[in-house]
Amino acid sequence: RSPGTMTATTTELAMSETPDISVVIPLLNESESLPELAAWIDRVMTANRFRYEAIFIDDGSSDSSWNVIRSLSATNPSVRGIRFRRNYGKSAALYCGFEAARGEVVITMDADPPDEIPELYRMITEEGYDLVSGWKRRRHDPIGKRWPSKLFNATARATSGIRLHDFNCGLKAYRKKVVKSIEVYGEMHRYIPILAKNAGFTRIGEKEVHHRARKYGHSKF
Repeated sequence: RSPGTMTATTTELAMSETPDISVVIPLLNESESLPELAAWIDRVMTANRFRYEAIFIDDGSSDSSWNVIRSLSATNPSVRGIRFRRNYGKSAALYCGFEAARGEVVITMDADPPDEIPELYRMITEEGYDLVSGWKRRRHDPIGKRWPSKLFNATARATSGIRLHDFNCGLKAYRKKVVKSIEVYGEMHRYIPILAKNAGFTRIGEKEVHHRARKYGHSKF
């Protein structure tokens, strides 16, 4: 089923101005971590005087994630929510998040520190990159996840000619034109830099970012 036709419930952002930044956050069963993450994003944005929207895409969670998102949206007009009635996967969540994003720069993140956002924004707006991908040089993932990732990234570099260490890092920044020009479906979220290059966006960069061990649970994607 196409992501564009899936049933979703959306809470709209009460904001008339175009945001500087849209933060797109796909999630599944993350009710414990959402209040802290939303507060952290807000602190970073306020400190840097960014107009922003945070779009939380609930990929069919079975916990109270959607209720938490609704509560956050009720108290913070910068928070928006999209809810899938069942689990469709990360690519579908990003597809809908990209479609909804209004910011001039779009940031995607999972459980990543929002402290990286100002520098990612600067690299897009001042250095002229179309896409900047995070690189977690030191990872806290188990070795069974790190070695397949190394093999995937080596293969992706060799076939695409894009010199990135971590194609699948969830923390990325995009010029708005990029996310409006690509379609992410199936498992294609792993190949977004390649999709962007094929769409004519060749200014692709990388930023080394800090990888935090998760405070709550583990990634569900």
